[in-house]
Parts: sequence; C-alpha cells; structure tokens
Amino acid sequence: MGEKDKIPVRVVVKKKKDHGGSHGGAWKVAYADFVTAMMALFIVLWIVGQSNQLKQMIAEYFKDPVVFEQKVRSGGLLPDSPPMGTPGPVPPSITKEDKKEEIKKLEEEAQKLKELIKATPVFDKFKGQVEITVSEEGLRIELVDNSSGLFFDVGSAHLKAETVQLLGTIGSEVGKLQNRVVVEGYTDSRPYVTPGYSNWELSVDRANAARKILAENGLGKGQIHEVRGFADRKLRHPENPLDYSNRRVSILVPTNSHPAPDARGDSREGKKK
Repeated sequence: MGEKDKIPVRVVVKKKKDHGGSHGGAWKVAYADFVTAMMALFIVLWIVGQSNQLKQMIAEYFKDPVVFEQKVRSGGLLPDSPPMGTPGPVPPSITKEDKKEEIKKLEEEAQKLKELIKATPVFDKFKGQVEITVSEEGLRIELVDNSSGLFFDVGSAHLKAETVQLLGTIGSEVGKLQNRVVVEGYTDSRPYVTPGYSNWELSVDRANAARKILAENGLGKGQIHEVRGFADRKLRHPENPLDYSNRRVSILVPTNSHPAPDARGDSREGKKK
C-alpha cells in the first residue's frame, strides 16, 4: 500500500466543560441547607424563650393544623385559655384600705406643698391662683392664669421667672412620690392672631414648658407619663369661654389605682391672642 492509499486517522478530543469548579453546583445546595438550619435554630431559640401557653399552642398547630385552625375560629385556642377577644387576666385588686392610705399620702403631700408656697415670699403674687386638691383621681395642682398673664407671657409659652421657681418647688416634692405625673395645658377661647399657630399649639407648648422645669427639678426618670394640650376644649368656666381663668396648666399625680384620664376628645381648633 502506497502513500496515496493510506487512510488518514482523525483524532477528536472532547474538552470537558467547567460547571463551577471541581465541585460543580453542590456548594449552593450546601449553603441553602446551612441557611435553613440557622433559621430553624433561631426559631427554636425564640420558642424556648416564650410562655408555656404559646409553646403549647405551637405544639397544637404542628400536631394537627386543621384542628388548630378550627379552635382559633371557635375562640378556644387552648383547653385552659379564654376565647379570643376576651379581656386578659385581671391584675390583683387594690383594697379600699390601700386606696385610702394612698389618698392620705397625697393629702399630706398637698398640705406640704401649700405650706411651702405660703412660706415663700416670692410666691405671694400667686395667692389664690395655685389650686391644690386631692380627689379619687389623685393630686391635682393647677396654675390658674389671670388677665395680666401671671405664669406665662401673654399668648406665649415663655415661663416667667417666678413660675420657674414655683414649678421647681413642685417638682422637688412630687419627685419624692412613686406616682406617674401628667401635665396638661388649657386655654380660653380667644382667637389667636398668628397664622399657623392656635390654641392647640399654645396649650401643648405651655404644658411641655412646665414639664421641662419639673423634670429638671426632682421628677424621677420616666415619671412623666403624658403631656397634653386641650386648647379650649375643656373650659374651667364653660358658661364664660373668654374668662381668663380658663387659661391654666394642670399637674396631675394620679393614684396608682386610678388610670390616667383619657386624652381623646374634640379635634376642632380654636385660636388665641
């Protein structure tokens, strides 16, 4: 067989395509498993820290989701739990003796404040304008304004020097109590002439200005429960909405057995000058 009769041999080399390195896509599956395991771990740790009732509810769900859903719809989540929407456990009731003792303590504090104010000459100008009373709701201290703007500059939340001193005295005494404190601001119904500023802003600003002085002079951290502005919604003399005594700042120290009064109310605005 001559050179011309030789059959050429063709060698075909197939290259293996690379699909993500020597391990292929297996690392993605391993990573997904790892993330799932971590999520399961976090869920277990969360469940461990929950109440026994919640743990029982979760167990009930995994035993039979259908039965669990039926219990939810019927209101009986657990054999020993109340239906959904019913009130939670009632806190231990406060006895009449406890309440009477607390009222007595607040009355003593009220008397002490009255004596302190009376014994301070600079407060003589406030005679008859600082009202301190104790009722079922607690101790209430009201700074009742007059035509000259006794506690604040007229139409402003700027406190006068004597008012700052008065609030400092109140704060140092009330701070000795464990009760919450609510500061409220009120105005009369005179229209306010500044655009964009109304009785609402003024009442809140005055209450907040009083809060700052109280907090700087003895009130405990977190003792302030709420600051409210009622504008002219809760007049002291509703039969005379322009009476100057409707302008006031009230410091309420509720009894521990008495909830802080609801601040919700009419949203209609008034204005003041």
